[in-house]
Amino acid sequence: MTDGDPQPGEAAADRGSPAGAAPSDPDELTERSEPDGQVGSGPATAGRQPVDGNQPQAHTPAPAAALAEASALAEAPASAQPPAAPVPAQARRRGPLWAVLAVVVVLLTCALPSVLLVGLVGGAAGRTATGDDAARRLAARMTGQLDRQAAALLGGDRNGFLAIAEPGARAGLTRRYAALRALRVTVWRPTPDGVPSAVAGRPGEWQLSVRVGYCFVVPGCAPASVLIGTRWRDVGEQLRLVAVEESRSTPAGARPWEVSDLAVAVGKRAVVATTPALRAKLPGLLAQAEAAAKVADLYAVGAAPPGRYLVFYAGRAEWRRWYGGGRPRWTAGYAVGVGGGHHDVVLNAESLSPEGVDDLLRHELTHAASLPDQGYSDRATWWLVEGLAEYAGADGQPVGRYEGLSEVRKLVRGGWTGRLDGLAPADDATDDRVGGSYGIGYLAVRHLVDRYGEQRVLDFFRAVIHDRRSVDEASDQVFGEQWSTLHDDCVAYVRAVAG
Repeated sequence: MTDGDPQPGEAAADRGSPAGAAPSDPDELTERSEPDGQVGSGPATAGRQPVDGNQPQAHTPAPAAALAEASALAEAPASAQPPAAPVPAQARRRGPLWAVLAVVVVLLTCALPSVLLVGLVGGAAGRTATGDDAARRLAARMTGQLDRQAAALLGGDRNGFLAIAEPGARAGLTRRYAALRALRVTVWRPTPDGVPSAVAGRPGEWQLSVRVGYCFVVPGCAPASVLIGTRWRDVGEQLRLVAVEESRSTPAGARPWEVSDLAVAVGKRAVVATTPALRAKLPGLLAQAEAAAKVADLYAVGAAPPGRYLVFYAGRAEWRRWYGGGRPRWTAGYAVGVGGGHHDVVLNAESLSPEGVDDLLRHELTHAASLPDQGYSDRATWWLVEGLAEYAGADGQPVGRYEGLSEVRKLVRGGWTGRLDGLAPADDATDDRVGGSYGIGYLAVRHLVDRYGEQRVLDFFRAVIHDRRSVDEASDQVFGEQWSTLHDDCVAYVRAVAG
């Protein structure tokens, strides 16, 4: 959801095989700082070439024991992490299904104004550097320091990365360096966003908001973007970095690599990261994400599939902090736009049952593959966005096996208006209302696919969600039918299935 815009939530049915299946091809899946297949517990070594995985590749199963090593741990000790709530020990296939597996899409427009940043930049008001020339010179000096830091990060030089900072800032920067290296950062481009301004009450200190473009694993990606606050001290001939604030730009909030120690597993099509306390989950999660990515790749709209799908597995504290927190109570996962056409996926370890992960991953990765960079904010098209993701999550299963049918029946018989454009549930909706809404969206998309085929439905999705055409115009263009007629056909299908 985006602040200020009506924004949908989304859900996935609880189906699939148990979590914990072994991932494939460990030599390709591990973060390498040692010989092939081995994993170190610190930042990656300098000069390592990232794996280029733009296209899916075949791989063969490997023993689970070998794949227990398929992660890279950021440097801070696991004891520094807040204790994460355990995943429920007993898998629940129902009851209530949607409270376990509901999800929400959070969207981010690429160009966020710097006034949305709070904290060091927004909260420490001050005057700008005296005169345009002075401001430009000061900004150039800061940029030079940031460029040196970026080169050190990409070159695997931790000491060089820390060298521009005051001692008080180095602990947080050390954690950030380790997390970024574990995620195999391939692009890091800091650019001043505005001009420096003096920090009120702190003579000799200056603040500057900085927009950073970044990529993980894939060198040639269109960079994601984050806006952060920095504070500097002028020490003689040298500017020193005093503090770097976590991003709080609306709506995406702090990225996990900004605020948490991370353990990371890298596969051919997916990257999975979590906290050190939950690193034992990584081999199974990576295997499931790799399988889900093959499905999601089929639903890429408007561009090639993502070079890698990035999935974060959040403990209790991280769920409340990563990307701003504040999700509806029924949420178990979401996809958040981070710019450059990228959508990060976050799963809630506390609310997921093992058997629900496969469907949820297919659902969320389909969002990452199908949504436009700017996301969407029209609640009237919620049924189409969520219906496509649910269709992918069902992975070709017969309609009769869709596990949300009981919730669909309750909603259809309990006063549904019969309008697809009014399906989006409120944040405080009941579990049955949420599940029924997702189920109706799924059935509507399923009916369109059965009638016109997947490609034409994807063309319709692109016209409505990417090109922002009305459903009437898109239906006439893609299907050659009036939308009012097709809408009523979809509703009749839903009612027939519900019985």
